Amino acid sequence: MSKAVNSFYYHIKPLIPRRLQIFFRSSIINLNRKKYSDKWPILQHANGRPKGFPGWPEQKRFALVLTHDVDTASGQAKSIKLMKLEEQLGFYSSFFFVPKRYKFDDNILNLLTKHGFEVGVHGLYHDGKLYKSKKIFEKRSIEINHYLDIWNACGFRSPSMHHHLEWIHLLNVVYDSSTFDTDPFEPQPDGCAKIYPYWIQNASKSKGYIELPYTLPQDFTVFVLMRDYNFSIWKKKLHWLVNKGAMVLLNTHPDYMSFSNEKRYDEYHAYLYHDFLEYIKNRYSDQYWLALPKDIAKFWKKILISKEESKIT
Repeated sequence: MSKAVNSFYYHIKPLIPRRLQIFFRSSIINLNRKKYSDKWPILQHANGRPKGFPGWPEQKRFALVLTHDVDTASGQAKSIKLMKLEEQLGFYSSFFFVPKRYKFDDNILNLLTKHGFEVGVHGLYHDGKLYKSKKIFEKRSIEINHYLDIWNACGFRSPSMHHHLEWIHLLNVVYDSSTFDTDPFEPQPDGCAKIYPYWIQNASKSKGYIELPYTLPQDFTVFVLMRDYNFSIWKKKLHWLVNKGAMVLLNTHPDYMSFSNEKRYDEYHAYLYHDFLEYIKNRYSDQYWLALPKDIAKFWKKILISKEESKIT
């Protein structure tokens, strides 16, 4: 989707009924699945093991990072149910909330962090305008930094995976997670072709941040738009990433999960996510380093510092 078309879409999006939005997106994606089969869900030429990479902590085979974008008030209301689902299976994750799209519940933040989960910032309004101009981004970055501070958060993810990595230097973050290795179905489809974290240096070389691309397809794409009510696509990509010893980073949305027997047209049953986690746990027992995004970023930064020190010595 071109920048102009994308801008126009978000301008008229509030006027289009939600069911119609999903119908059109679903139709377009399913028409193009065959066209992009050579680059999605797997991009074979995505970068391999970085030079000098010592391996994941505890000699684990791959890293596993679970994240969630909480787009709406409905998603926020389901966050604790999702937390409990993961906790029961022995997993933990990071939740990215939109500060000014819905009334944020501090009790949810406190409960998540108390249980060892992480909280990050997911844009400001989720209105598709964050990257419309640098002036808008600069103005909003002040408020985003405010929420990063009061939430004691160090990570950011842009709504709809829009990104301008140079501008993100304006945010007080340790890491960003607004990119993906490959996803031609995203509004801004320029994948980074990377399946490991990577460093984004600012122009003055005075600072930078770690970029964490998602490497498994998003739940909304697979379950809602494509209507693939199983996790075979996730399994296929998971096995490929594991064989590469890479970072398996998944982004799901409580907004689109149903925790009851009923589900709306834009939901899928949460047991699909539950069963996928159970599959990972059973198939790759003791082979993955389960880490929060902030832990991955800290680990990767330590590797970079070690490389620089070795050059000096």
